[in-house]
Amino acid sequence: MSGFADPPAWSGSSSDPNDVQFGDVVEGTALADADSYDRVLVGEPYDGAVIGRTGARDGPAAIRESLAAAKAYHFEHGTVASVGDLGDVRPPEGDVAHVQETVADVAAEVHALDATPVFLGGDNSLTYGNVRPLLDDGAVGVVSLDAHLDCREVGDEPSSGTPYRQLFDAGLDALAVVGARHFETTGAYHAFLREQGGRVLTASEVGESVEDAAQAALATVADVDTLYVSLDVDVLDGALAPGVSAPTPGGLTAREVFALLRAFAADDRVAGFEVVETAPRLDSNGHTTKTAARAVAHFLSAHTHHHA
Repeated sequence: MSGFADPPAWSGSSSDPNDVQFGDVVEGTALADADSYDRVLVGEPYDGAVIGRTGARDGPAAIRESLAAAKAYHFEHGTVASVGDLGDVRPPEGDVAHVQETVADVAAEVHALDATPVFLGGDNSLTYGNVRPLLDDGAVGVVSLDAHLDCREVGDEPSSGTPYRQLFDAGLDALAVVGARHFETTGAYHAFLREQGGRVLTASEVGESVEDAAQAALATVADVDTLYVSLDVDVLDGALAPGVSAPTPGGLTAREVFALLRAFAADDRVAGFEVVETAPRLDSNGHTTKTAARAVAHFLSAHTHHHA
């Protein structure tokens, strides 16, 4: 196991003494002390499995920087509190499968904590490692906000397009993909997902009713004991989030993503959340990174409110 690099120092940047920013709220912590927090951040700076443009390895640092400057107050849920930061997982050298197994070893230790992990990716191949330890304890479902299904056959080695195929092979019980786009997958992979009992809720369906889409996604995973929530930022419309590996038109708005995350974060069964495929070097004026950071904020706020 590669362990963690030292967590970054968090601090607020506002000169107004009334401002409480995430930089004032989040605290660096070690694994041995992380149980004292409700949620812990885990950085995963790796993009060696990307299909398309690289850059997601810089996601964790950029998301943290943007989040630190955001106010920690939500109008309905109040001020976010009790968030630790374990720092970054040190990805090992080697092939993608080895990286995934190393991430799974680290994630197993994090999932064993009382704190709920929030993984900052990194590419979508890491989803396998983040979810895999949960499969050892009861039925597990995933709600994936993504333009793609990520159910490709593994072939020579895993990639950012294979994590859910791998997880189903390892015993995943249910998957709902929310925000998927027409013309971004093939019929074979859609058929595979349906054969597993999974469901696709397209970006168009979300646009018609966010509430109905959220309820349909949760109905798909109704019978599981444990729920994991994944946000691939390419679920956003490419015009709004260019800083991803594969930006495409016709995607979700930031408000739709935030509303979906609040709905999913409030579920009692949530055992983890991740945001993947944020690639700052491909971004325009930091739009994608800011949206990814605010997505983390919305998740933390709804999760805090529900479990306080």
